[in-house]
Amino acid sequence: MIMPNEKTQKKTIPFIQAKKEKKEKIVAITAYDFPVAKIVDQCGIDLILVGDSLGMVVLGYENTIPVTMEDMIHHTRPVVFASKSALVVGDMPYFSFHLSNEESVYNASRFLKEAGASAVKIEGASKKRLKLVEALVEAEIPVMGHVGLTPQSIYHFGQFKVKGKEIEEAENIVKDALSLEKAGVFSVILECIPMEVARIITEKLKIPTIGIGAGPYCDGQILVFHDLVGFSNGYLPKFVRKYVDIHEVISRAVKGYIDDVKKGKFPDSNYSYHSKSGKLDELIKNEDQKRGKKKK
Repeated sequence: MIMPNEKTQKKTIPFIQAKKEKKEKIVAITAYDFPVAKIVDQCGIDLILVGDSLGMVVLGYENTIPVTMEDMIHHTRPVVFASKSALVVGDMPYFSFHLSNEESVYNASRFLKEAGASAVKIEGASKKRLKLVEALVEAEIPVMGHVGLTPQSIYHFGQFKVKGKEIEEAENIVKDALSLEKAGVFSVILECIPMEVARIITEKLKIPTIGIGAGPYCDGQILVFHDLVGFSNGYLPKFVRKYVDIHEVISRAVKGYIDDVKKGKFPDSNYSYHSKSGKLDELIKNEDQKRGKKKK
């Protein structure tokens, strides 16, 4: 049996869960390709979610509904290749886990077998969903839960908005989180819920809570990479902190390139290849003579 390299500091699910016990914050982020995953992994991120948000962020869809299993496997694989340390979780897209348990378990297994992810994430906590979590765990597929605002239910909700502002809805979210823990998820994402509700859930659960728009009391936080670096110059939710305006940086670079090419400033001699001294003198001399004859 080949044992893993002891020098590899790959983060595991027990590592993520232990952070809650130690009261150390879990830092998670989304990534959808090799270069971004490599950067965030080298920065020391704990967990990378290959979210179905790639539908809107990368593929240009209005919501996450059109994202397919093939899209998710295609994008998860390079993220896994790039991640030497971070735990990688693949997000199960709409209607990949709304089928029979057998079909849903098969779809989830593809994230592990074909893409190399360490776990999957699914939205919701209906009775059928809880049975699926149990089936996935039985199949040795680690599961991250997701309650509160669940983007795949956009057509049911009508719009993206904070969930749990009213007491009955808040109580249901707390109940859903507890049910997911009982079913066997290793952590749960709390999205767009009041911070007070997130605090109650975090205190009740033995597993880590990871918030996105759920306030400071969660055991960890996750943001969409493209939001926190400012790829878009459009609307951003209240909970997003933009750490840099990369849209402006990239735009300035591209505009500078366009201007230099049009004005003949790029490429100049410094960005061009040169022949070794004397090697092409005869060719250059002959070509100069040819041009001289044509001018006459």
